Amino acid sequence: MDQPIVGILHPGSMGAAVAACAARNASAVLWCEVGRSPASAERATRFGLTPVTTLAELLDRSDIVISLCPPAAAEDLARDVAGHHFAGVYVEANAINPERTKRIAALLEPNATIVDGGVVGSPPVGGKAPTLYLSGPADATERLEVLFAGTAVRTAVLGTEVGKASALKLAYASFQKTSRVLVALAVGMAREHGVDQELIEVASRRTDSYLSEPQYIAKAAARAWRWGPELEEAADTLAAASLPPEMLRAAATTLARWNDAKDDSELTLADALDRLAQP
Repeated sequence: MDQPIVGILHPGSMGAAVAACAARNASAVLWCEVGRSPASAERATRFGLTPVTTLAELLDRSDIVISLCPPAAAEDLARDVAGHHFAGVYVEANAINPERTKRIAALLEPNATIVDGGVVGSPPVGGKAPTLYLSGPADATERLEVLFAGTAVRTAVLGTEVGKASALKLAYASFQKTSRVLVALAVGMAREHGVDQELIEVASRRTDSYLSEPQYIAKAAARAWRWGPELEEAADTLAAASLPPEMLRAAATTLARWNDAKDDSELTLADALDRLAQP
């Protein structure tokens, strides 16, 4: 099989790293410079991605397009792609709810072939190996298995029904991200009364407890701008299943207090807790 040309929309921390893995089995991996930040350009250069000047050029040249962007932008981005009548494989790999994924599929079909994707795990750098879960037409998911074969991105096919990969991603994110929010609230409460170290000591006796990892609070704060919208998508998914969404919406509201800490790698635990305590 000929090596495909792959387009990545857009090279954020996850997207650029996933695209770099795809480059191993692709003839080129393209990204569009228009409207992207200097940080995105630096990432794309570091990962060896090929710049193009317009979305139209990226779509015209690409056999496979992977969409990895903030959840709120996923549908508008797909609408832009649909306007160019893209006719390849479109991998909707964002943390969005299954109904939104199906709406995106309806936007892009019948010209494009839609594969639902969900990345579980950290970006594939420094020995990390996330799994890209896939659901969609068998011939298209097989092409993606080949694309990532032998790379740090594992693939797992869940079947042919669009929506399954999104559901799995959000089900996992609901637990993992909300648990981190609860840790921040518990440690913040304990700190207010001078017993935060005692709380961490109690939790450390149970190695399966997120409470034993308070240092992760700062990392959660830096990622809150992405995590909050994911939990809103997960809450929508719960509501669609007649399950109560309030806990996830509350966690998203809590995360919003950290929005101004976006990608701040220098943030300390104390800084994160101080910001959490500010309305």
